[in-house]
Amino acid sequence: MFGLETSLFILLFLCLFLACAFEFVNGFHDTANAVATVIYTNSLKPTQAVVWSGFINFLGLLTGGVGLTMSIIGLLPTELLIDPNIYHAMSLALSMLLSAIIWNLATWYFGIPASSSHTLIGSIIGVGVGYALLPENNKGISTVNWDKAIEIGQALLVSPLFGFAVAIVLMYILKKSISNKDIFKEPKKDTPPPIWVRAILITTCTLVSFFHGRNDGQKGIGLVMLVLIAFLPHYFAINTEVDPFKLQSEVAVVQTIVTKIDTNKLSVTEKESYSKVMKGVKSLKEIFADKTLNAKTLTVEKKLEIRKDVLNINKYTKKLMESDAVTLSADDKNTLKMATAGKKPSFFTFGNSNSGLSSLTDFAPQWVMWMIALSLGLGTMIGWKRIVVTVGEKIGKQHLTYAQGASAELVAAITIGLATAYKLPVSTTHVLSSGIAGSMVASKGIKNLQGGTIKNIALAWVLTLPVTILLSATLFYILRTLLG
Repeated sequence: MFGLETSLFILLFLCLFLACAFEFVNGFHDTANAVATVIYTNSLKPTQAVVWSGFINFLGLLTGGVGLTMSIIGLLPTELLIDPNIYHAMSLALSMLLSAIIWNLATWYFGIPASSSHTLIGSIIGVGVGYALLPENNKGISTVNWDKAIEIGQALLVSPLFGFAVAIVLMYILKKSISNKDIFKEPKKDTPPPIWVRAILITTCTLVSFFHGRNDGQKGIGLVMLVLIAFLPHYFAINTEVDPFKLQSEVAVVQTIVTKIDTNKLSVTEKESYSKVMKGVKSLKEIFADKTLNAKTLTVEKKLEIRKDVLNINKYTKKLMESDAVTLSADDKNTLKMATAGKKPSFFTFGNSNSGLSSLTDFAPQWVMWMIALSLGLGTMIGWKRIVVTVGEKIGKQHLTYAQGASAELVAAITIGLATAYKLPVSTTHVLSSGIAGSMVASKGIKNLQGGTIKNIALAWVLTLPVTILLSATLFYILRTLLG
């Protein structure tokens, strides 16, 4: 099937299964945070909460597009994304998936709210590090996209601190503005809160679930696309629904504007970026000029070449536009951005809505989005209890109040929503946990936190990246060495 040998087809199926397994585990690991507040405030019964959250996660993923997906894939060295050797591809996929699932299951088993985002990103960086250690790679660790890794790392670091601080401020505002003090009391056992409080809590739970689907769901899509590109480059190296030969005008625009840059003002690194853009442009123009080729007759090699050229053009034009040494006009920068990254998708994208050159590489089939959405939604409905107990009972010394639950959820929804808009992965776990911690501190000070739980969460936060990087790099190096 698909021109693969039986053994390779089985391995493809295994990798796709593991990608779905990661998203399934993500569902009950991360989304438990979204339902903890409505369960512990008796706003919804546990079954109602997890089913509703699972459905909203499903909806959020389907309307989220693939912008963040491509941001995560961009962490990997370009050479790994265009490697035609299917055994190399298998090494990449298995090492990344296994390390992410192992760490997620380990932290879930002990009831520690660790971050699936940290886990996946650490696994991806680990693959890049493992590739850097291979004897045939003479570029060293420079093959890892460290600029993107730092950008994502900053988002993961700042988001929980932001959640902690904003939750304190929000609790202060609620205390000053709401006269009904019942929302600051512990919920009565098996008694639902007043209808208006219940509505607020269900709304905030819905928002967190929706934005979790839009943010974390795209990570699962990214995993599946890496597997498909690796095993079936003929079908997935570039978007087959887009005719690359109809993008010649975009290539011409890139060439026209980039040649306006005064290279004498550029640093050595910036000159390398300029050179890679122009090399990509030249390569694409040569392919388009070949009269024997069209969208239907492109070979796997040509598709991979087009993918490499587009990835390099998009990556390095962005770097050039961010440089102070590049003095292009605002109109030129906007035109260049439209030619490469395309127009910004609407809030409800419902699939692929990219334009420009990125429409060739930034895509995911509808069946992939549905498969991951179902995995995330079903995972939300199973295995949630361990994390819910930690979030609801073990972060603070007091039972979660209505105000604390609403504050933490609202902060989490806003933070995740903003991060998704800017194509940055953040940790739902850490954002919501820090929001709850902030609301507890706002009520009775720092002494209101349970030191043991905070220590475990912080330890998981610190250890996730190094552990997953080491695990993934080791697995990748071993598999690549064994499989050649």
